[in-house]
Amino acid sequence: MFDKILIANRGEIACRIIKTCRRLGIPTVAVYSDADRNALHVEMADEAFHVGPPPAARSYIDMERILEAVRRSGADAVHPGYGFLSENPRFAAALEEMGVTFIGPPREAIEAMGDKITSKKLAAEAGVSTVPGFMGLIGDADEAVKIAREIGYPVMIKASAGGGGKGMRIAWSDAEVREGFEASRNEAAASFGDDRIFIEKFITNPRHIEIQVLGDRHGNVIHLGERECSIQRRNQKVVEEAPSPFIDEATRRAMGAQAVALATAVNYHSAGTVEFIVDEARNFYFLEMNTRLQVEHPVTELVTGLDLVEEMIRIAAGERLRLGQEDVTLSGWAIESRIYAEDPYRNFLPSIGRLVRYRPPLEQAAGPLAEAGLWHDPAAPRGPSAVRNDTGVREGDEISMYYDPMIAKLCSWGRSREEAIGVMADALDNFDLEGIGHNIPFLATVMDHPRFREGRLSTAFIAEEFPEGFSGNRLSEARLGMLAAAAVAMHRVAEIRRARISGRLDNHTRHVGNDWVVRIDGHEWRAHVDSADAAGSDITLEGRHYRVESPWRPGQHLAHLRINSTLLTVRVDRHPLGFRLRHRGADLVAEVLTPQAAELARHMLEKTPPDTSKMLICPMPGVLVRLMVEEGEAVEEGQPLCVVEAMKMENILRAERAGKVAKINAGAGDSLAVDDVIMEFE
Repeated sequence: MFDKILIANRGEIACRIIKTCRRLGIPTVAVYSDADRNALHVEMADEAFHVGPPPAARSYIDMERILEAVRRSGADAVHPGYGFLSENPRFAAALEEMGVTFIGPPREAIEAMGDKITSKKLAAEAGVSTVPGFMGLIGDADEAVKIAREIGYPVMIKASAGGGGKGMRIAWSDAEVREGFEASRNEAAASFGDDRIFIEKFITNPRHIEIQVLGDRHGNVIHLGERECSIQRRNQKVVEEAPSPFIDEATRRAMGAQAVALATAVNYHSAGTVEFIVDEARNFYFLEMNTRLQVEHPVTELVTGLDLVEEMIRIAAGERLRLGQEDVTLSGWAIESRIYAEDPYRNFLPSIGRLVRYRPPLEQAAGPLAEAGLWHDPAAPRGPSAVRNDTGVREGDEISMYYDPMIAKLCSWGRSREEAIGVMADALDNFDLEGIGHNIPFLATVMDHPRFREGRLSTAFIAEEFPEGFSGNRLSEARLGMLAAAAVAMHRVAEIRRARISGRLDNHTRHVGNDWVVRIDGHEWRAHVDSADAAGSDITLEGRHYRVESPWRPGQHLAHLRINSTLLTVRVDRHPLGFRLRHRGADLVAEVLTPQAAELARHMLEKTPPDTSKMLICPMPGVLVRLMVEEGEAVEEGQPLCVVEAMKMENILRAERAGKVAKINAGAGDSLAVDDVIMEFE
């Protein structure tokens, strides 16, 4: 076994690898940029070495800097995590020349599978079914249009060295191919230093399903079942689960056999993932092979009881696989929600800033991983279901614009899919996160969505179910009624506390009434507090009785409530007229008024927002990469105006209506903040 492992990565995955190394008794070495000097992974590791300034290209992707850290640390093995140098064959070769073990597959396999064109040819030769497409490199936009016409629309434009949804576009017309080709090539060059592009047929209503494989250095290869990764936005996975609600046993065996055949064909060892596109008839087509640990690996761990990082380390050390294909069993159901620093109310645009409050739900252990004694937190209480949070941040940390916006991977395990979804929904409600825009409300809405609960998924799920963007979950009237009762109960607690404040004048005792009017999301209820005791309140709302019990006190951000027989967790903040309540993806204001105040409120004028229709406002923090119009130029609806880059993604901002550019307030290379006015129109 290794004496010391350097982790050539940062954030969540670096912390994840350190946890397994600690359990195995292996010292670890972290690397960090200027931006990560005080990061959690640096604190957790036994040693740490500085590798450069914040931009990844000058630190985490700078191979010479990482190799120098390996030399200085004396590490005899390197785990690359995912992203950065994890799929760079030159990095694996350089470590080999130094006599340092690369905890990953052989460089030849990385090279073969890292090029999407080469990998498809090898897959076809190994008997793996592939998507129809053009396997050669494409020189320019005209050639791209010609090829797209021959394949037939729609087509998928992809970066040959791509991953993580970068350098990828769907095109339905010649114009979209031209625009998508240039955008994909620019994005690919910026992200991977490789602007090669290819095109393949886009399968409509597809599912993205992948097979986890494990191979050792002795020629043994097995698969660990599938993961469903169809909930995607911009080709970036958002929610994953294992197993898939769509795949039957026969399809699982067939997909697994093809994944093993491909891994065997390239002499693969270590953990790897073979990704497939699956159509409505369960026909599946090879997409790509990721020669590294996947972001979503925890869901496989939760249903198999295997620590994939440990398996990678043991394989790299020369050990044989400790189980055969017949030993692999899938138990229960696991779901992963990727918590991103992006604002779903602003079309999921990146958000940066400080984590003013970061209180994830408490982890709890259950299922195969707990039975195998591999739970990352040995102190996590045991229960019928599990919650796991893989993260690389803590309260007070800053989310910068230099790296991937993922904050944490929240995972749940249950004995059934229904139970796993319920555990995840509760865990999301219990995640207290403030200071930046984040996608927890959106994730909670997905968990609550009937189509998701039924398992009717495709990679177009988000586009189809949220065509106008995300504006919050719409709760049922029954759930709104429970929140209204909760608001009355909490308001009563807060009012009694205020009534008992010390230092009052004599004979000025404040009376807390029992009659209130509650207004939430356009609904209004007349409420009466029938009785109250130390445990809770009995409240009648429009003739319906609610018993509300909660230990909540003013100032607490999470309220744990029992309303009749239902347990709820609600995030609570004060509002001038009541509370801001966040629950199950809904962000609501609950006004709790006296009957007289409610009557007067009906006569108040509503404040109208300012008119910004003649402005192009920056929707995210980022860098203005390119201006595509000039002052005085007439523009048409939908015309591209500029490109803003944020968190490694290019975002094209377009004209909402026809007009004329009156003034441009920023230039290429300028850093922009949210709501900066980039240009104005006549």
